Amino acid sequence: MRVEDLMKTKVFTVEQHELIDRVFFLIHYEKVRHIPVVEKGKVIAIVSDRDLYKALGPKHNSSAIEAAPGKSTVELHVIPQKVHHIMRRGVLTVNPDTYASEAAAIMADKKVGALPVVDKAGKLVGIISAIDILRVFSKIEKSSEKREQRIATGISHT
Repeated sequence: MRVEDLMKTKVFTVEQHELIDRVFFLIHYEKVRHIPVVEKGKVIAIVSDRDLYKALGPKHNSSAIEAAPGKSTVELHVIPQKVHHIMRRGVLTVNPDTYASEAAAIMADKKVGALPVVDKAGKLVGIISAIDILRVFSKIEKSSEKREQRIATGISHT
């Protein structure tokens, strides 16, 4: 099985000079956890939900979360910071024809949750996440378990 069989081709991206409020919007409203940072269609970095939360967290930015004046409710204020302040450079990528097992090994070894997928010219064509791989592993394993149950009970695989 290849990466192209599992990857998502609808990829939300940001540019390094955009404000992190765009990252916040994509993570919360589009429900993505990893956003490639692109320049002229090529991946130069990646931002994860954890990178965003670190930048917004009260430990690192005590003014990120505060009570609105005259209100007792807490509101989140996204500070006007640019993506390049929180992005991770040196992003690992894979090609569409990379084996899914190799992509999984890279993610496990490097402790990353997603890999942007680039073509031979280095242009972004998709993204594969650990969740995509776990979903397939789960289906394969479930099928194998059912086969084992049929064998154990003496039922042929008709």
